[in-house]
Order: sequence, then structure tokens, then C-alpha cells
Amino acid sequence: MPLEASELARLKEKALRIREMIVEVTEKCGGSHIGGALSQTDILVALYYKYMKYDPKDPNLPDRDRFILSKGHGGVGHAVILGEVGFFSPDELKDFNKTGSPFGMHLDRLKVKGVDASTGSLGHGIGIAVGMAIGARLQGQSWHTYCVLGDGECHEGSVWEAAMAATHFKVTNMTVFVDRNHLCIDGQTEKVMALEPFADKWRAFGWRVIETDGHDFNQICDAIDASHAETEKPTVIIANTIKGKGIDFMENLAGWHYAGLDSANAARALEALRARKG
Repeated sequence: MPLEASELARLKEKALRIREMIVEVTEKCGGSHIGGALSQTDILVALYYKYMKYDPKDPNLPDRDRFILSKGHGGVGHAVILGEVGFFSPDELKDFNKTGSPFGMHLDRLKVKGVDASTGSLGHGIGIAVGMAIGARLQGQSWHTYCVLGDGECHEGSVWEAAMAATHFKVTNMTVFVDRNHLCIDGQTEKVMALEPFADKWRAFGWRVIETDGHDFNQICDAIDASHAETEKPTVIIANTIKGKGIDFMENLAGWHYAGLDSANAARALEALRARKG
């Protein structure tokens, strides 16, 4: 069902602000995994501003929904959202990834409020998410677990071990996204290690597969709603995205997997975002 015009506008506004902050933090800290942080933004905005239950004043709320950024290198994008929703002051991000800062490139759950799992070693997050979801069921709890994978991350065998376990245990209180931007640090995923037929692989492992435009809030929200209604299979949402989304000189370029921004390029990036409204 299409979103109300006011809600769609609100989500788009939030996404623009998050992308602006990613650029600002990247400029200040000297470098970040900016390309993938920009591609995942709309997924995280939908979750944090529409779907997930949490309380910034009580980060350990027992019945909060859990979120695992398995592609932990996207931590700069996760951090700015956590700051914006109130887990800490966004001003604290001025020291992102600097000596003594609680904010490393990969967020540490023991140091950053609102982080449910420390990730960064690719392939581990989905296994943690499966365990959390099973734990909720065993405890009779109703909270939902969300996990975001990178597509390059799906080269890791542990992803598929967790996928097999989720099917075996019928983990339906979990929604997995794949940020399918078709690029990893070494280049195009299909040249580094082909994933296609990607959707068919997940189906072969017993998952319900929903393919969507990862920058279209109507499609993202419809997919999340469908995953919540699924009672037989785990659900993976393959979100087709653009690395560097919103910044013309970054889009679809592997060189922006990790990079820095000087003041001129930061200004240029912000201008591009605002011209296209994210």
C-alpha cells in the first residue's frame, strides 16, 4: 500500500539529512566507507523512522527490536542515525574514528549506545541475528530482529550456513536485507565472485525472497510489511541500490567504497545531494 504523502515526504527528508551527515562526518574524520553508507541509507531510515521499536533513553529496553548491521563497515551511516534519533548527541560524531573516540569505523556495542552487536568481520552478523531471533522465540518475546548484509559480504560461506539454519528452525521473526549495490572493495561483485542467480540461491536455501528498489520507500515498506506477515519461511529482501547514492561523482564507483573528502569535495557532495533531494 502506498505511503501517505506526508509520511513519504518525512522519510525522504530524513534520508537527505542522514546522507548530509555522512558527508559531514566523513570530511571531519578524514575518511569512511562512504559509498556503502550512502547505499544503505534508505533501508535504515525506513527501519528507524517507521518500523523499529526502541527507546533512546533506555538502550537496553528488553522488548526493543534488534538491529544488526552485518556490513559493519557501514557504521558511519548507522552512527549518524543513532545520533539523530537520540541515543547520543550528534555533536559527539565530530571525533568519529579518532583516537579516544567511542566511535570506531566499525561500531562497538560496548561503547556506542543503540548498537546491538559489534560487527565488521563480514559474514558474522546474520548468524548473530538468527541466534537473537531464536532467542526471542524461546523466551516467548515478540520483538523482531532486522539484519542488513552487504552483497559482497555474501561471498562469505558463513552467510549461507546461517541461511541454512534460519530455514531449518523456521526463523520468521527476523527480516534480512541485502544491500545489493553490485560493488565491493575490489570491484564489481560479479567479477570478483559471481553471486547471480542471487535470488534463486536464497530460494534454494528455503527463503522467501522479495526483490525491491532499495531507494523507493514505498517498495521498501511494502517488503517489510510482507516479511512481517510471513509465517513459514525466513524472508530476505534483496534491495537493489546504488553505491554512493545521491552524489553524482560517487555513484556506482568502487573507488568510493572507502575514501576521504576535502572541503571542496564535501561542499560539492552536499550540493549534489540537495539538488537531487537525496
